Amino acid sequence: MVACSPCMNQHGDMTVIEVFADVACPFTHVGLRRFIERRSELGRHDVTLLVRAWPLEIVNDKPLDPHFVAEEIEEIRTQIAADLFGGFSEASFPASSLPALTLAAAGYERGLAIGEQISLALRSLLFEQGIDIADTEVLTHIAHAHDLRVDLADRRKVLDDHAEGVARSVVGSPHFFTPTGGFFCPALDVRRDAVGHLRITADPEGFDRFIAGCFA
Repeated sequence: MVACSPCMNQHGDMTVIEVFADVACPFTHVGLRRFIERRSELGRHDVTLLVRAWPLEIVNDKPLDPHFVAEEIEEIRTQIAADLFGGFSEASFPASSLPALTLAAAGYERGLAIGEQISLALRSLLFEQGIDIADTEVLTHIAHAHDLRVDLADRRKVLDDHAEGVARSVVGSPHFFTPTGGFFCPALDVRRDAVGHLRITADPEGFDRFIAGCFA
């Protein structure tokens, strides 16, 4: 757990959990899905997600490598989440996550519920259906479904989120901010072994601490 400055937002009776993440990050997909499942189990729909942009292609100065992402996904599916990433296709991995992040940001400008719906839908399309979420037609269809008019080339909100994430010492994708502190990738323990092989395992204790912070 990483300490953070006060960052919680209250919108009436709604508590907002902020998370800085890339839409093409498989670790985020796991974390968001597990959060949504636990929220449903607890019946705590007074807590919502504000998923902000942490564009890894800007952070790392290069686009994500689809082959490396596929390696991460295979490890996740093998070790801890066989129920996820069923339709993932390396061939349809987006060349850039910036247009999708731009659309999600526009959704949040319309409302928290719309922003969360779009953020989750984009990840479902990519990781569960194997759809290229950099495809303009795909993104335009989502925008029209939510009555949004979006300039997908306008990166200002994405860059603003990235700058704020830097100022708030975001570690990586996903980095959650809860009432009790900040949590980087709370559902997973990600490391490489002595010979460099990727190892991804569940972190149930870390996830329980994270959930307790979200629903305190």
